[in-house]
Amino acid sequence: MERRVLARVAGRLLPLLGLLYVIAYIDRSNVGFAKLELQDELGVGATAFTLGQVFFFTAYALLEVPSNLMLHKVGAHRWIARILFTWGLVTIATCLVQTTWQFYLARFALGAAEAGFFPGVLYYLSRWFPGSHRGRAIGAFMLAAPVSFIIGNPVMGALMDLHGTWGLDGWQWVFLATGVPAVLVSPLVLALLPAGPENVTWLSGQEKQWLARALDADRAGAGDQPHRTLGVLRDRRVLTAAVFFLAFPLSTYGLSFWLPTIIDGFGDLTTTQVGFVSAIPYVCVAVGLVVVPRLVARRDTPYLWTAVMLALTVAGFTVAALFSSPVVQMLGLCAAAVGGYAAQPAFWALIPRFLTGAAAAAGIAAVNAVGNLGGGFGPLGIAAVVDSTGSALTGLLFLLAVAVLGLLAVPLLRRALTAEPSVSADSVATATASQERQSA
Repeated sequence: MERRVLARVAGRLLPLLGLLYVIAYIDRSNVGFAKLELQDELGVGATAFTLGQVFFFTAYALLEVPSNLMLHKVGAHRWIARILFTWGLVTIATCLVQTTWQFYLARFALGAAEAGFFPGVLYYLSRWFPGSHRGRAIGAFMLAAPVSFIIGNPVMGALMDLHGTWGLDGWQWVFLATGVPAVLVSPLVLALLPAGPENVTWLSGQEKQWLARALDADRAGAGDQPHRTLGVLRDRRVLTAAVFFLAFPLSTYGLSFWLPTIIDGFGDLTTTQVGFVSAIPYVCVAVGLVVVPRLVARRDTPYLWTAVMLALTVAGFTVAALFSSPVVQMLGLCAAAVGGYAAQPAFWALIPRFLTGAAAAAGIAAVNAVGNLGGGFGPLGIAAVVDSTGSALTGLLFLLAVAVLGLLAVPLLRRALTAEPSVSADSVATATASQERQSA
């Protein structure tokens, strides 16, 4: 029963959700390729251009929790379709920017439009997969991230080579072509993504009962929940997880944003060739996202493997920063990318162990909101180093320092997440029966 139900759920949900994540990640990484032309066209330095990432992730962070609570209220299918439609329109409109402040405004609007997508999907998966299987489900979903780079980077490199076609610059082709898929796929989400297990016809009554019992056992094991949903924002476990998660977006977004620039410095490469070469680390990431969640689940060792992957990231950035050979640098970048991504399914599976229902929706969003500020400040930190040294590779030292801090903080994360909640008695009072039913 367990294998049959979870295989059916995974087969119905994960391909569609993975497709959406591919579109989302291509939409986030497109600015790294557009930078190759747009920065010069705007006439700004690396730091000023990268400030656009700060605007994006600031809007994203501010609206994460409200967006996830709306998803909990109106249904994942409706809200995720809205997110896709609006972010697609904003991306398309970005090809019209002419000044630096128009670029900043476009990035801020994109962050506002996309806010809640990733944590919304994580919360949605927690309503379908019991805790013992959640890490592998998240890993399968996150497998779409490296796939997006493997597919998207060569495509965006080719789009940049369309410079002048139909009177559009290469960077305009990048934003136009990466925005259209999000708009087109939004009706499919409304039609194909079920609101919850109780609404589907492809599970029998007996299968729904088994799944409901498994998820109820998870909720019971999570313990008392905040009486008020936003009470999770005062929970020491949530705050610790949010600060710890900073290490991942700082390293992964910093790497993805600057990777085309680093590879462009390898030699005389066209932008299409840069796109193909920059896809190589994400082939390795795809393997890591398949293997590592299985190793975590085998002995339930999420903290151990989080530390191992962060150590791999430290080693990878060290090699890439210290050696001058492009081949050796690529090996280091591959290791750093695997470590930064493959640890995340284990980390995200920890949150629903102590939060459920609307509290889980708010908690996951809060962790992702604070952590994803690193998605803006990571590239900005690299840019500051690059502007001062003139070398894109020296910017990796910033990411190396971040990875070291994350590795050292793993024992603190374990201690915080296995301790009792630190919020007040009022905020952790057991909800009434009606509130429990609503959260469930």
